[in-house]
Amino acid sequence: MTDAAMTPTPNDCDLPRIRAQFATFNEAIDYAARSKKGLNFHDMRGQLSRVYPFSEMREDALVTARRLIAAGIGKEDRVALIAETGPDFAALFCACVYVGAWPVPLPLPTTFGGKESFIDQLAVQLQSSDPAMLIYPEEIAEMASAAAAKQGCKSESWQDFEQREAPECELPEADPEDICYLQYSSGSTRFPTGVAVTHKALLHNLYGHSTSMQLGENERCVSWLPWYHDMGLVGCFLSLIANQVSGDYLKPDAFARRPLAWLDMISRNEGSTLSYSPTFGYDICARRISSQSNVAERFDLSRWRVAGNGADMIRPDVMQSFVNAFSEAGFQASAFTPSYGLAEAVLAVTVMPPGEGIRVELVEEERLSGTPRDLSRPARYRAIVNCGKTLPDMEVQIRGEEGHSRGDHQIGKVWCRGPSVMHSYFRNEEATNDCLVDGWLDTGDMGYTADGYLFIVGRAKDMIIINGKNHWPQDIEWAVEQLPGFNHGDIAAFAVETDNGEEAPAVLVHCRVSDPVERVKLREQISDKVRSVTGMSCVVELVPPRTLPRTSSGKLSRAKAKKLYLSGEIVPLKLAA
Repeated sequence: MTDAAMTPTPNDCDLPRIRAQFATFNEAIDYAARSKKGLNFHDMRGQLSRVYPFSEMREDALVTARRLIAAGIGKEDRVALIAETGPDFAALFCACVYVGAWPVPLPLPTTFGGKESFIDQLAVQLQSSDPAMLIYPEEIAEMASAAAAKQGCKSESWQDFEQREAPECELPEADPEDICYLQYSSGSTRFPTGVAVTHKALLHNLYGHSTSMQLGENERCVSWLPWYHDMGLVGCFLSLIANQVSGDYLKPDAFARRPLAWLDMISRNEGSTLSYSPTFGYDICARRISSQSNVAERFDLSRWRVAGNGADMIRPDVMQSFVNAFSEAGFQASAFTPSYGLAEAVLAVTVMPPGEGIRVELVEEERLSGTPRDLSRPARYRAIVNCGKTLPDMEVQIRGEEGHSRGDHQIGKVWCRGPSVMHSYFRNEEATNDCLVDGWLDTGDMGYTADGYLFIVGRAKDMIIINGKNHWPQDIEWAVEQLPGFNHGDIAAFAVETDNGEEAPAVLVHCRVSDPVERVKLREQISDKVRSVTGMSCVVELVPPRTLPRTSSGKLSRAKAKKLYLSGEIVPLKLAA
């Protein structure tokens, strides 16, 4: 069927909107299927290729649920699903929910790491989640079946699974306290640990998120985010079902190749008001459009009401670049909606009230790191982005090292409590007890509050401590990014032990310079820049482009970069003698 022959699912509310106020997600699927709304999948160029109404998704899910039961899958069994954006995954996820099994969305292969790396990563996640079956797209059969074989796990392509019999049978009743799915958190320090999310927690978070965003009638969502990450899975798939919103999807690899297709879809699909991205998504688009002059003719971003931003540290300079690039196309800076969340709280903890845009506070770096100010050097400041106010029924508390609550503008560990907080880490009581205390979740992030708003400073585990002084890796990375020729994500900073047994900051930098002599000059330039920020000498290593590892959600993984560097798997480029 051609694009011209298809009509996307509508935006208009053909039955009363219910903002995720259901007892179970099963009820949410059933209710959404009564509307004419649904999911719309687009090809590499952003052209509509498949219309998938919620009613059809539900029918497919019920048939697939019977297949699962016939295959011996029952309540509380895990079913690992490779989360390719498309109708197959959508129906399979909902089928697992109907059966009472726990879907476990797992990532597709990425351009980073290669075949063996993906097999190893998938095998570890399968070991952790212990699924009864792995179901995957045919295109990755070799890798998926190899990973499953390592764990002795049954595996099948969803094309083959669709050929199974689906005899009539009774489906179990769901309870709000039942686990709905397992989510692997790419940012977790205890990775891989599956976050167990109940129906009640999921729906509470979806209600709070939609209420905080002031979700109205006739809104539409556009997304390229992967369905194995909480922002893509919960914010741009499950939320659309629970809140009866039509959505348009571009696969993540399509976005990576043609990022502006995302903005084309927002422009072309009438009523596209909601879309989310980590900072790097906005950054890529702003850079890609910088050399073009037809912005106003090509794009219409005037309807974009909520330009969500989360999943990594929000960069105000990048956001400003996006505004500069696309204001001619009608994009309003006030549409930016910063948020803070994590899989351990389903999705969102705080959201900026719509229309307030990005607000920053300038904070002295010494205050951020908790070290005394060096009065011999001029004060340096970092812009900290306001991540908004808590969702309904969610509490946030900033605690010091002794666990005591801190007041406004006092930096400490961010803790949160509310009905959205996870049930547990699957089969990991020790990790659960480490971060869940009396109903409060230790997020592992550092931040502060001010007048009811939350400001995030960074992850506690990333802190670089040299000679008793704390340094945020972001400060070092941002400093290097100010040098010509570097992009967001080109630098990873962490601490290493030097030959004399002392610790020093190390900086791995993507290098696009081929001349060995020029590489020496570049390394010295970077060293000088880092010294100006930290007051210390550092280890600078130039590495080939696309070398630095990323998490499944696309964020820079400093911990993995350090591990690969120390093990010799990241090999620095040669410099002139």
